[in-house]
Amino acid sequence: MKPTHQTETDAQELKSAKITEPQRHRSLIWVVPVIALIISGWLTFEYFHEMGPLVELQFSSGTGLQANQTVLKYKGVRIGEVRSVQLAGDLSHVTVAVRLNASAKQLARKGSQFWIVRPEVGAGGLQGLETIVSGPYIQMQPGDGVPQKTFVGLENPPILEKSREGMEIILTTPQIKTLSIGAPLYYRGTEVGKVEYFELDTNSTSVKIHVIVKTNYAPLIRKDTKFWNAGGISVNLKFSGISLSAETLKSLIIGGIAFATPSSPGDLAAEGETFPLEEKLDQKWLEWSPVIAITNASVSLPQSSPTSLLLNNSVPDSK
Repeated sequence: MKPTHQTETDAQELKSAKITEPQRHRSLIWVVPVIALIISGWLTFEYFHEMGPLVELQFSSGTGLQANQTVLKYKGVRIGEVRSVQLAGDLSHVTVAVRLNASAKQLARKGSQFWIVRPEVGAGGLQGLETIVSGPYIQMQPGDGVPQKTFVGLENPPILEKSREGMEIILTTPQIKTLSIGAPLYYRGTEVGKVEYFELDTNSTSVKIHVIVKTNYAPLIRKDTKFWNAGGISVNLKFSGISLSAETLKSLIIGGIAFATPSSPGDLAAEGETFPLEEKLDQKWLEWSPVIAITNASVSLPQSSPTSLLLNNSVPDSK
């Protein structure tokens, strides 16, 4: 009977035995969700902490703008993102909602300017080249007024005062033909300035072309300086054949202006001096060779290596 008694004792011990889990494994089960909750909370805090105000921009067209893709930039830095693009209730414009980063919330003030950057032909050829791949983006220039959340966007980039480093002169012409904003100003084939903007004269009979001349080249501009349209291709018929010329490849695309100063130059031109823009070049102007000292002049060669792009197609003389 001993074996039977031993068996009953063993069975009772087995029933009373408890399976205990290691405390270390049980504690790890709670650590994982706690860590996940902490990380989730931190990410949520960071998201709302970096979130700035929502501003509303009004544009005549929203072509290329996409919610959660198109960005807002200032000085080349991303400071916000488009959240929605909607047609206004009266169908007159497009309303674009942009969420600013918290670091940029001070930029949304009265006087701030917003415009859309798209690829276009401008100074130096194609502007906004990066938008061909990434799509258009919104650029801004902050104002200095009180905080504001609704703005009317510009159709074209504004004329920024800070970009006007040099002497301003004004050229007048009856009509703009081949010139564009940003068109270069040339002296002996060297780019020394550019067209800043156009405006109609107060009597609406002519157009004023505002040109900025780089500071180190300002002494070249005298009261008797002659300016002419250097855009497009000039065709000259000669006994030896046909001469085709253009200032540079750049001027072929966006136009250009060239000037010459007499060998015995007159007085220095003043800031804001006005000159007529001649439509055609007088060949005698190219013979002028004044000696004018300029300081710290950095030479920037045009896109085409010669000072002018000269294509001579000789036509044999008939005998």
